[in-house]
Amino acid sequence: MADKPEVLEAVLKEIVDLENIPIEEVFENLRCSREGLTSEAAQERLAIFGHNRLEEKRESKFLKFLGFMWNPLSWVMEAAAIMAIALANGGGKPPDWQDFVGIITLLLINSTISFIEENNAGNAAAALMARLAPKAKVLRDGRWSEEDAAVLVPGDIISIKLGDIIPADARLLEGDPLKIDQSALTGESLPVTKGPGDGIYSGSTCKQGEIEAVVIATGVHTFFGKAAHLVDTTNQVGHFQKVLTAIGNFCICSIAVGMIIEIIVMYPIQDRDYRPGIDNLLVLLIGGIPIAMPTVLSVTMAIGSHRLSQQGAITKRMTAIEEMAGMDVLCSDKTGTLTLNKLTVDKNLIEVFAKGVDPDTVVLMAARASRIENQDAIDTAIVGMLADPKEARAGIQEVHFLPFNPTDKRTALTYIDSEGKMHRVSKGAPEQILNLARNKSEIERRVHAVIDKFAERGLRSLAVAYQEVPDGRKESAGGPWQFIGLMPLFDPPRHDSAETIRRALNLGVNVKMITGDQLAIGKETGRRLGMGTNMYPSSALLGQNKDESIAALPIDELIEKADGFAGVFPEHKYEIVKRLQARKHICGMTGDGVNDAPALKKADIGIAVADATDAARGASDIVLTEPGLSVIISAVLTSRAIFQRMKNYTIYAVSITIRIVLGFMLLALIWEFDFPPFMVLIIAILNDGTIMTISKDRVKPSPLPDSWKLAEIFTTGIVLGSYLAMMTVIFFWAAYKTDFFPVRSPTVISEVL
Repeated sequence: MADKPEVLEAVLKEIVDLENIPIEEVFENLRCSREGLTSEAAQERLAIFGHNRLEEKRESKFLKFLGFMWNPLSWVMEAAAIMAIALANGGGKPPDWQDFVGIITLLLINSTISFIEENNAGNAAAALMARLAPKAKVLRDGRWSEEDAAVLVPGDIISIKLGDIIPADARLLEGDPLKIDQSALTGESLPVTKGPGDGIYSGSTCKQGEIEAVVIATGVHTFFGKAAHLVDTTNQVGHFQKVLTAIGNFCICSIAVGMIIEIIVMYPIQDRDYRPGIDNLLVLLIGGIPIAMPTVLSVTMAIGSHRLSQQGAITKRMTAIEEMAGMDVLCSDKTGTLTLNKLTVDKNLIEVFAKGVDPDTVVLMAARASRIENQDAIDTAIVGMLADPKEARAGIQEVHFLPFNPTDKRTALTYIDSEGKMHRVSKGAPEQILNLARNKSEIERRVHAVIDKFAERGLRSLAVAYQEVPDGRKESAGGPWQFIGLMPLFDPPRHDSAETIRRALNLGVNVKMITGDQLAIGKETGRRLGMGTNMYPSSALLGQNKDESIAALPIDELIEKADGFAGVFPEHKYEIVKRLQARKHICGMTGDGVNDAPALKKADIGIAVADATDAARGASDIVLTEPGLSVIISAVLTSRAIFQRMKNYTIYAVSITIRIVLGFMLLALIWEFDFPPFMVLIIAILNDGTIMTISKDRVKPSPLPDSWKLAEIFTTGIVLGSYLAMMTVIFFWAAYKTDFFPVRSPTVISEVL
């Protein structure tokens, strides 16, 4: 326990040194060894450094419950309750406990329903996070065990193998090099090679190899944990809350006008008694306020949230459903979101350089020059082109395999065919393979032309060569190498991405690709997806692009018109979303990596795709549990249906306010009719209960993004409310001032019976 401050100093203050100093000094600074930590030491460090995750702020459930009674609509009802107690006891009469209890009961019922629905949505999201929690193989007390990655601490020894997600920042120990996929962090498709002593970062994925490593940083102290600091943690007033406030203010102003008119007419002009006048004011307050509006809308969104979860989208923030209905721009990450993050070969573009060879033969030769087991990304792509991976070694006997190394930049296989003849095949970097070819001078220009053509389309080139070994010895130089073909490598779009984008465009949602990859690769992906190729490098966002065609365009307009941007960093993604929002767009952002987290948080609707990092899931509003973006279209349609229900309810709420205020005000002023406040309270409760069925109304989703056209809602509500108020007044007049509804005495009734 005594060395806690020293450990803190070594790990927190000198974290940069831990990435660069010799590995033995890392062990010395971390007070650990290759035998791992003891459970006791791990618990001590866990108390110091905290859990290995990006913590989300947790709010008090009690304060959250009280929050549902802290809004303008609730304030008016609370004022009505105070009036029932404090003002209604004029003339020595007792306080109006009946109305007070009724109002408070109505407030509690509405707040409880809203709290339960929103809490259920939060619990569903928490359950998802628990299911998606990563695991790690760690050495503790001299034994290897699988633990939650959240309990890792600096100094732990972990084992990393093919397919593992790196659980924390670490330094590799002795062993063969790893191939690490850092696309979740950088957006780059191809994996990088990491050897003993090199640093690896949490969130990246091991694509080849197996090795042990020592953890040097966890949680918010990781290298990419700084991306979390870009995430805006301030409590911004949401779009939906602004709409609710506007509607509430309209209702409050309508009631205020009605009450002022009543006060002026009842007391100075009509000289009414104090207590009946207060009751009439309470009638307007209680009946005019749509107190159930937040509850009805919460229930409507909660039902929609449940439906979205059935479609593969967990809603962490229910108001995101309303905002998704109005989403008109969707910014999407490319790698792992629009694409598979999995290299493949476009067979239709294979360029053949040898006579009597077809593209299928080129693929077969390249597959023979690949590993069948423990493959890297390129080997997986090549062998995956075969109908059956066993074809790569079918009918041949492997003699020697030359693995890839940074010097030769190629792999090669020496094998014996069914006739007993020895051959070699090799695949690798085009320049290296070209140097092997006997006719290099003849084909060099054509090879470079094809490489350039592939590069313009964002395709990486892989060359294949073949050689006969006449003397049958594996160490023999053999005959001349024959350059047989060039293969284009590409990270292909998901099978449903093009259809998803087409449907999004038809629904009025403009999709923009925001990627950290190269511009040419971004344009090729956009071309294949049918989303346009009007894309720019990240330098255009900073005004550094020298292209005269866009130099005159303001940055905001450039972002609005572009189909996408390439080579972007987290700051760029954040800035793009921010500028689109400044131009009044409702902006959605999809992503899966740490580099997407700031933009996911800033966007109106942050959508973390399947297999997203903890940082992305924590910053998002909606988490997809199925791969691809097709579920987003279902979510948009569901959201728009929910929006129609909410819009219908708000028109109803406004019209009821106008009806109560205008109708009961006219009754009180023209006929001096005093309506009991408690009866209005009963009407309000019955209205609230029946109108909740609107959350399951059959509605048709809008073909274009929705928006709260408040002027239209208020106008419609005023017209309908005025009509209903007039009908109420006419009905009252007919019932009380005419003989349209004759009142029969008990004597007459008994005679009839």
